[in-house]
Amino acid sequence: MLAYILRRLLYAIPILVGVNLITFALFFVVNTPDDMARMQLGVKRVTPEAIMKWKAERGYDKPLLWNGEATGAAKATETIFFQKSALMFAGDFGRAEDGRDIAREIRTRMVPSLAIALPTFLLGLLVTVSFALLLAFFRATAFDFWGVVACVAMMSISGLFYIIGGQYLFSKMFRLVPISGYSGDLDAWRFLLLPVLIGVVSGIGSSARWYRTIFLEEIGKDYVRTARAKGLTDLKVMFGHVLRNAMIPILTGVVVVIPLLFMGSLLTESFFGIPGLGSYTIDAINAQDFAVVRAMVFIGSVLYIVGLILTDISYTLVDPRIRFE
Repeated sequence: MLAYILRRLLYAIPILVGVNLITFALFFVVNTPDDMARMQLGVKRVTPEAIMKWKAERGYDKPLLWNGEATGAAKATETIFFQKSALMFAGDFGRAEDGRDIAREIRTRMVPSLAIALPTFLLGLLVTVSFALLLAFFRATAFDFWGVVACVAMMSISGLFYIIGGQYLFSKMFRLVPISGYSGDLDAWRFLLLPVLIGVVSGIGSSARWYRTIFLEEIGKDYVRTARAKGLTDLKVMFGHVLRNAMIPILTGVVVVIPLLFMGSLLTESFFGIPGLGSYTIDAINAQDFAVVRAMVFIGSVLYIVGLILTDISYTLVDPRIRFE
């Protein structure tokens, strides 16, 4: 197991390097520092002197890949690539346009993002898997039919409708929870309750329908008929055999959610005014803060790779036949 994890980590290095190079090319080759300066200062009425000053203040006045005027190791280190891209591997993301340290902002804003994303993820997984099991248990009945219809209807509704409708219904009309904001103390649950509830409800349609398909596929296999022939009840078959064997495709789909646990939901945090990483990314895009956007792209890549490794490890927990050499 340890050898497998180390091997996967080694495989991840060229992937991260590739992501880093592509990001660097997009931000500094396709979109040059001069272009970034014009977007920040205003395309019209911007002087070459103002552009040079803007670049010098942010370290964008250095050569891209190789500094021929420097000596020794500075030929490679005194470049935009090293200081703005390569240093991200060491956790140095630089500073945002407002002068704040990006790494510190990420650590601070990760807490509100996790406070929303983790309960939404765990509760949503429990609700959707349970509902899908219920639909599969009562398959080919009216309950199953109308359950699938409800799932398709919920899938067809935009996530914005759930957010705006939830805010209007629970905050403005009934005044049960605050409409937006965040508190870092014990009173935080009042601000998190509605976003978590909306996150769970909005994900039921697509997830439950997909899980139901997985369960129905497992129900038709030979081992289920064998279990029934041995006299096992439907409940024991569903929970003891079908659910366990269906966990591998479910875990495979769960991996795409792991980066969101840390990076937050862009829409939810923006609409509810929660100072998490999702709203931080949206604000950076609106403010054309390229340093923050680059940092979030890199962190998202790291988290996705970590999620893939954790998913592979979890396979061994649900299926003892899987062994990593």
